Amino acid sequence: MLIELKDICKVYQMGEVQVQALSDLTLSIDTGELTAIMGPSGSGKSTLMNIIGCLDQPTSGQYLLDGTMVSTLDDNELARIRNRKIGFVFQMYNLLPRTTALGNVEVPLVYAGASNRRERAMRSLAEVGLADRTHHRPNELSGGEQQRVAIARALVNNPDIILADEPTGNVDSKTGLQIIGLFQRLNLERGITIIYVTHDREIAQFTRRIIHLRDGRLVGNEEVSDQRFAPGVLAREVTD
Repeated sequence: MLIELKDICKVYQMGEVQVQALSDLTLSIDTGELTAIMGPSGSGKSTLMNIIGCLDQPTSGQYLLDGTMVSTLDDNELARIRNRKIGFVFQMYNLLPRTTALGNVEVPLVYAGASNRRERAMRSLAEVGLADRTHHRPNELSGGEQQRVAIARALVNNPDIILADEPTGNVDSKTGLQIIGLFQRLNLERGITIIYVTHDREIAQFTRRIIHLRDGRLVGNEEVSDQRFAPGVLAREVTD
């Protein structure tokens, strides 16, 4: 099992008030899954993603990532896992505004000390269909193109897992479908485990499983019997 969470609790101290963000959450996600997380605002979605992504530690409970107990790792080991094993995609893209698409994708490689940064970044941009936009800065790209740069950045270190927080939240429905299609191809063709947060039930239907959260608790673990596929995804798989 790639991701194993057992009895996870997360409490934030807000002045004199304690906020229970997650309560006794137990969940497993296997290698190669494509999973959506849904729930109303304040349900704990982002907190759960931060814990899975080793950006935050639970207050109590156990988190095993590929068999490793995350709570035993120091800050340097956590940083290495985030850089090499997990790719992050955010709703607001989080691109460096004065840096080209190529430079943005190279950033994780700089932290990893990679020597062939440009070649790998170019390959990653080509994989998301942006080989002709490498020298454009974010303000010269559409919202969908910026999100694809963010996905290329997440891909550049060949991660086992991609975590995406509302990846279609800032784009129109057509562009959102293209982004979801890209995730589906990466999952089908490269076997990357992909977990994304969404408020949109239709977007969630493009996964194989939907995890439902409410008030910090797991209230549903739904297998998608009628999984949808973005245009061209299955055709490309057959052709390849």
